[in-house]
Amino acid sequence: MRTFNQKVLQVVKKIPRGEVLSYKEVAEKAGRPRAWRVVAQILKKNHNPKIPCHRVIKSNKEIGGFNQGKRKKISLLRKEGVVVKKGKVFI
Repeated sequence: MRTFNQKVLQVVKKIPRGEVLSYKEVAEKAGRPRAWRVVAQILKKNHNPKIPCHRVIKSNKEIGGFNQGKRKKISLLRKEGVVVKKGKVFI
């Protein structure tokens, strides 16, 4: 049986290029709908480049944190075609 941490990373790994999910959506897909803060902490500690943590944003469409900094997160999202204006994602 996989841990919640493993489930979160598996969900995030499957987010397609150019798309995003909220921390809440990731928590729901991993089986713990109210654990969005835990999801954020798990992603903050992840340094595996194969897990696209930059594709996870806040429910209000704000960028949220990233262990490599917000500028890097915005840059990565824009390279994938995601529209980011004034710290918010427009899809």
